[in-house]
Amino acid sequence: MPDQTLTLPAPAKLNLFLHIIGRRPDGYHELQTLFQLLDMGDTLTFTPNSSQGIRFSCSDATLETDDNLVLRAAHALERHTEKTFHVDIHLTKVLPMGGGIGGGSSDCATTLLGLNKLLDLNLNTQTLQSIGAKLGADVPVFVRGKTAWAEGIGERLTDLPMPEHWFVIIHPNVHVSTAELFSHPELTRDTPASTIRAELAGSGHNDFEPLVRRLYPDIDKAFRLSSPYGNARLTGTGACLFMSMQNKEMAEHAAMSIRNNLPDVNVLLAQGTNVSTAVTQLHKRQA
Repeated sequence: MPDQTLTLPAPAKLNLFLHIIGRRPDGYHELQTLFQLLDMGDTLTFTPNSSQGIRFSCSDATLETDDNLVLRAAHALERHTEKTFHVDIHLTKVLPMGGGIGGGSSDCATTLLGLNKLLDLNLNTQTLQSIGAKLGADVPVFVRGKTAWAEGIGERLTDLPMPEHWFVIIHPNVHVSTAELFSHPELTRDTPASTIRAELAGSGHNDFEPLVRRLYPDIDKAFRLSSPYGNARLTGTGACLFMSMQNKEMAEHAAMSIRNNLPDVNVLLAQGTNVSTAVTQLHKRQA
């Protein structure tokens, strides 16, 4: 086992649009979406230990549970490789929980990528994606590490590079229940299917947005009060909304204004990237 510490980012994502085009007999929803990866997120540190098994810690102690996706990913790799791991994993949490920007799924994917590298497991990307898909529908895009068009439940991916715009992301400090939304009778489930095209990033919509705004008044308020600064849209099932900006200066100005006028929300600033910061960092280590 290599005697070294590996630190990797777990980047956020946005759904530039999210269409629900049907429901399968097994109850899962058929989606079309465009995942835009971002240059900010959580951080995971992996350190081999002598014989202590997998030990997990987090900057937010409330997340140190057996059900955390980081631990679930590590144990899934153990089962797949039929090996016992001895590694300490520490998660530095930045991304909000239940925000629709991929925090837990990205942490899960970075765990798969990080342990595969640190422990010399030599599993290919397709295998890691397959393991990740069993842990969460959004995990494969983070393992693949590229901005992508997604179909199915989010697991059928086609790379689709996008302009690397800056984004202002607003989190109204509300936790949205994804399960509640998917089962809600008022959710639109019949948006016509589209062909793969980048133009939907601007012209598409999020089928969850009207329902989320009705069910969560604080999110609706954030939409209304942020409207002077740009065209806000919901990412994933929420709670975060985002606005695309032409450049960093405009994004910084809008973020500052929103912080001043909406003190009850959390405002984040990020740039889109077509290749995951985690994948980029792993490639640099291999070079």
